[in-house]
Amino acid sequence: MTGGPIVVTGGAGFIGSNLVDRLAGAGRDVVVLDALARPGVERNLAWLKQRHPRRVRSTIADIRDRRAVDEALASADAVFHLAAQVAVTTSLVDPIEDFEINVGGAVNVLEAARRAEAPVIFASTNKVYGDLGDVGLALTDGAYRPTDPAMRRAGVAEDRPLDFHTPYGCSKGAADQYVLDYARSFDLPTCVLRMSCIYGPRQMGTEDQGWVAHFLIRALAGEPITLYGDGRQVRDVLFVDDAVDAYVAALDRIEAVKGQAFNLGGGAANAISLLTLIDHIERLIGRRVETRFEGWRPGDQRYYVSDAGKARALLGLGQPVAWRDGVARLADWLERERPAAAPRRVGAVS
Repeated sequence: MTGGPIVVTGGAGFIGSNLVDRLAGAGRDVVVLDALARPGVERNLAWLKQRHPRRVRSTIADIRDRRAVDEALASADAVFHLAAQVAVTTSLVDPIEDFEINVGGAVNVLEAARRAEAPVIFASTNKVYGDLGDVGLALTDGAYRPTDPAMRRAGVAEDRPLDFHTPYGCSKGAADQYVLDYARSFDLPTCVLRMSCIYGPRQMGTEDQGWVAHFLIRALAGEPITLYGDGRQVRDVLFVDDAVDAYVAALDRIEAVKGQAFNLGGGAANAISLLTLIDHIERLIGRRVETRFEGWRPGDQRYYVSDAGKARALLGLGQPVAWRDGVARLADWLERERPAAAPRRVGAVS
């Protein structure tokens, strides 16, 4: 480390703002590189600057702008690359823009980091494994579970073959592979974190992304929730503080984990169906939540649970926050933030 700043692309977003807060709180100078394209994230940036006026500065720019990326990363000590087009639905509407942001933007960041000799930690996604349509499933207690005992016990591991579905899956998967290859081809210290469902404070959940927060926002406002599919699909959820732990650990141990990908999620202990979450929300708020159903969407996974054993072992991670406790903490934050945190769009995700 040379004493330069850490750059967080997408640093005004949900995970990014929590990460920036942690880094600045630990005494690091941080540059937030963000286009502020997502509604509400400007409040996150203002919050960060208020909390860390001497540590946090911002560059408002798009990662497709090569010159802006080069300037922002010129003296970087390290880069956390979180900026992206994040929605499957949006990628189906405009796959070219999805590609330009997620692939072109990622290569811009990698090239600038290579010139700066700065490690890169990349936010990837479980969508790189496709829809897992070949995994045998059975309905157990109202939720889809694998028939294979090992997968049912531990979840999906990193040795699962990659299988990109939808333009979003292709673009994030391509960026994932570019990041890993820069370690091979250019000896750049890089690491990939393939995230499952991260949730927590500062999340402005919408139809396209952030379903845990989105469900809570709708429920707190007394509005209906739309489920795509039957609601029995299962995801493992991870509280944002635990995700930030992983990002910080990846940088601290970058030489040991260089060129590796890690699954990052709540694991089997935090695996829940959508209907289970809605039932819990009803208990939290003390009233019924109206639920509507629509058809399955392209690339929907009926089951995805991360086997995060490799991340826990090599990154030294502790046990994640229990999902009921984490959801209650997010509900408390959203209740305090309303109506400012209300999203502009409505609907739900799978």
